[in-house]
Amino acid sequence: MNMENPFTKSVPTSEKVKKLLSVISSEDTVAILINADPDAIASAMALKRIFWRKVKKTEIFRVNPIKRADNLAMVKLLKVKVHHIRRMNASECTKWAMVDSQPHHDPAFQKYKFNIIIDHHPVSPGSTADFLDIKEEYGATSTLLIEYMRSLKIQPSPRLATALFYGIKTDTDNFARDATTNDINAFRYLYSRVNNNIIKKIEFSELTKRSLKSFRTAINRFEIVKNRAFVHMGKVADPDILVMIADFFLKVAEATWSIASGVYGQKLIIIIRNAGFRRDAGKVARELFGQLGSAGGHKNASRAEISMSVLEEPFRDEENARQFVLEKIRQI
Repeated sequence: MNMENPFTKSVPTSEKVKKLLSVISSEDTVAILINADPDAIASAMALKRIFWRKVKKTEIFRVNPIKRADNLAMVKLLKVKVHHIRRMNASECTKWAMVDSQPHHDPAFQKYKFNIIIDHHPVSPGSTADFLDIKEEYGATSTLLIEYMRSLKIQPSPRLATALFYGIKTDTDNFARDATTNDINAFRYLYSRVNNNIIKKIEFSELTKRSLKSFRTAINRFEIVKNRAFVHMGKVADPDILVMIADFFLKVAEATWSIASGVYGQKLIIIIRNAGFRRDAGKVARELFGQLGSAGGHKNASRAEISMSVLEEPFRDEENARQFVLEKIRQI
């Protein structure tokens, strides 16, 4: 039976995993679709482990390129098999799963009817599936998957434990962002099982020569608007650099907000970070930019994407878009 609402908090994990396993059969070929980042990759690996010997085959497919050096290091060092969606033969797949995302997060997801959706982002009204577990208060989707595995008495291998550990570390920003006791308990459970050398190597692989050039540009363009660190990068080759820059400038002592913006393709991307306590970054993104494009996120981290064509004429230039973002963030 299709679920239109996620499980409530009162539903025990044992009941959820029973429902999860009822969705699949030994004859199924399961495609797990993700927007690849550490939490999504780790969650997909865990779901694949749960389905081991319970389905015919499970494959992980990503809709985005993996460009960040630390994410590439994670995939390489942990030997993760995650294929681009272009390599998927949809006719061979009998069940569709999604972790750490919902269908509205990317146009590529909207082509498929998902049987399984597991996520920690705010619930979208259009998210329905045979199995729907969305815990937006959780700091990471990896935490949910660990709870499933523990309920099923599946012990993660060191490789999987390391992936899940890193997934929680990144999505909670080492617990500087919103997290729950569930995230902390999962982190503690994994701690003795991880390969710390691999964790260190992944984290030390964050920067490349190319990203250092972007940071040099960002430092030259950096400005403080009241308590807001702001950088507009103009045209960017990869929107992930905006995430790194926004995270970096939140470390500035005078800033309780950090905003990095740039134009990727035909879209204006705005990344928002918040170190304060009074306002919610996800709500701020929706209030400022939601009427023009997609916007939302968590209390301390959010994102907006706006087609350049919907901006007023003076702001449609890659550099002039700075003034549009600047006028908006003055309202924070």
